[in-house]
Amino acid sequence: MSSLNYLLSRLLQIVPTFLIVMIFIFVLVRLLPGDPALAMADAKATDAQLEIVRQSLGLDKPLPIQFAIFLRHTLSGDLGQSILMKQPVLDVIMSRLPATAFLTIYSVALAMLIAGPLAFVSAIKHDRPADLAIRSIFQVGLSSPVFYVGLVLLTVLAAKLRWFPVGGYGTSFFDRLYHLILPALTVAFYTSAIILRNLRASLIEVLDAEFVQFARAKGLSPRIILTRHVLRNALISTVTLLGLSIGNLMSGTLITETVFAVPGVGRLMLEAIFARDYPLIQGLTLVFCVIVSIVFLLTDMVQTWLDPRLRPR
Repeated sequence: MSSLNYLLSRLLQIVPTFLIVMIFIFVLVRLLPGDPALAMADAKATDAQLEIVRQSLGLDKPLPIQFAIFLRHTLSGDLGQSILMKQPVLDVIMSRLPATAFLTIYSVALAMLIAGPLAFVSAIKHDRPADLAIRSIFQVGLSSPVFYVGLVLLTVLAAKLRWFPVGGYGTSFFDRLYHLILPALTVAFYTSAIILRNLRASLIEVLDAEFVQFARAKGLSPRIILTRHVLRNALISTVTLLGLSIGNLMSGTLITETVFAVPGVGRLMLEAIFARDYPLIQGLTLVFCVIVSIVFLLTDMVQTWLDPRLRPR
């Protein structure tokens, strides 16, 4: 199988996933308590006016017809009108998505910068005091809830010491790096603990492998052994884990963006749920699904690049 055919087959595998997610979200949103017509209409609206609002939203039709309309509009790129924002759902999401994308990439970069060097030290100093100290610190990271870490950083570094802003998004690239440092650290604290644990185990396994011992016996330099043999093999499982963690990172932004007042899609999702904004909840979930599917696809491609045994034949 060529690389192009492999890519097309992976893209086709995503289609049923989207369909299942759309059915699941459509049903789940309608099980939420409350009436979206009440959220959209005036507080003093009569029953007749509420009925008109329901008709305009298509909520007076049977569920299968509502889903067929939702499916047709979605496939044509129309995600509907937000009840909360009074704007097209796609426009609302696209206006908030850059903040979440920036925060997610920033968090992953910080997590890799923290976990990468420490994993090497921990693997090389296996079962020595340095290894035990690093593992103990990051065990705290694994067991600490994201919202708790965020509140601690907010209280100490922003409110008491005033080193960083309490919230906001910034206006330029470096301004955003400064404004988002605390939410990025909050997400990176947990993510780096997961990466460290996995990368450390992979490094220990690869460093003891026969092909690495053979490379040492051939007299190859430590730098060549590390870059050509150790890193490439140790990163395979870490890349997989990182790809799978993107879904958690996206859901984690819902809490982090709310705590730090970041205007991203995570915070928008919470606002949409409280307002019973069906179109916005459905649109956001669909966009999350698309992003996670793309990340999984990229993860597969990186895996096949790192490990030739996984390449299509």
